[in-house]
Amino acid sequence: MPTVFITGANRGIGLGLTRVYAADGWKVIATARNPAEATELAAVSGDVSGDVTVEKLDVTDHARVKELAQKWKGEPIDILFNNAGVNGRGASAFGRIDPEDLRYAFEVNTFAPILIAEAFVAHVAASEQKKMAFTSSRLGSIGSKGGGGGYAYGASKAALNMECKALSADVRGQGIVVIPFHPGHVATDMGGHGAPVSPEESAKGMKAVLERATLGDSGKFVDYGGEPIPW
Repeated sequence: MPTVFITGANRGIGLGLTRVYAADGWKVIATARNPAEATELAAVSGDVSGDVTVEKLDVTDHARVKELAQKWKGEPIDILFNNAGVNGRGASAFGRIDPEDLRYAFEVNTFAPILIAEAFVAHVAASEQKKMAFTSSRLGSIGSKGGGGGYAYGASKAALNMECKALSADVRGQGIVVIPFHPGHVATDMGGHGAPVSPEESAKGMKAVLERATLGDSGKFVDYGGEPIPW
C-alpha cells in the first residue's frame, strides 16, 4: 500500500486530496492544526478503503515537524504533499500592508514547506514513487503577473516556486521528483465557494499528473491538468 503525507488536510484542497488518495486505497497521513475540530477529515476514514491517520501539526511549529519525522522514521512516504497555505489578505494592497500578515504568509507558504521537505526527505527517498508535491498558485507566477497587489500570497508562492526549483536539483540524485502545482481556481474558503473547480477535481488532476511524472518533469511548474505555468 503506497503512502501519502498531506499537510493542511482538514479542509479545501487538502481534504480533497485525502479523500481521493484514501478512496484509491492509499495509506494517508493527514495533518491538521486542530484535529478535534476537523470533523470532515475524521469522517473520511469511515468512508474509504484506504488507511487514514490524522496527525496534529501546525506547519510553522518546526519542533513538531521534526517530532513527526522521527515518529514516522522507517515509513517510506511515496508522496509528500506540502499543501497547507494561507492567503495573507491583510498584506495584499500597497499602502495597507500589515507586516504581521506578510510575515505569517511567508512562514506558512514559504518557510514551512521547504523545512518539511528537509525533515521528510529520507522517508520519500526510501519509497517506490519518490515524489514531492507542493500546492503553489498561478498568482505566484511572475511571468503571468499583470496588476498590482498580492504582496503576501503572490510573493510567498513565487518564493515557494524558487524553493521547488532549487530542491528539484538538490534531490535529483536520490531519484526524487519535485512538482509545484497551480491547483486551479478551487471552491474553498480561500478561493471562494463559487470557484469553478471542486477540491476533488483538483485533487484527482494533481494525482494523475504525479502518477505519470518522471525525473524529466521534476522542477516544472504545472497546473492540475499538467499544463505548464510560466515562472
